[in-house]
Amino acid sequence: MSHTRGVHLDAEERDAFLGAGGTGVVSFADASGPPHSIPVSYGYDDDTESFFFRLAYHADTEKPDPEDAAVSFVVYGETDEGWRSVVAKGDLESTDEDAVSTSALEALRRVDIPLVDVFERAPVETDFEFFRLQPTEFTGRKEAPPDE
Repeated sequence: MSHTRGVHLDAEERDAFLGAGGTGVVSFADASGPPHSIPVSYGYDDDTESFFFRLAYHADTEKPDPEDAAVSFVVYGETDEGWRSVVAKGDLESTDEDAVSTSALEALRRVDIPLVDVFERAPVETDFEFFRLQPTEFTGRKEAPPDE
């Protein structure tokens, strides 16, 4: 069995790994039990170091109110240079036009959120809301090169 060591990604490596968007796992903190974790697609704007999410809501959703829960977001994957991971923590804020600044809306336009359909009902029957995570904690790790 091989073992690898992890080392920190610098900001340039982190931004290259995240790209303009992809998929990851967001976890909502909940004092009444374990975190509520769901796979999501995201957009990432490296100018503002912000993540954007398109979250689905319907009457019987199990998701907590995203603006009342602290979140952590994890992106991970294998690259040509080995594994990479990024963890971002903070609070979500709504990105409707009345709730955020013009710069946040401009950042939302620069990202590419993959439209992944994993819903039990047709997307036209699902309400989506956009949220931004501007991390208060941001870490990246990569596979360390082998010892020589």
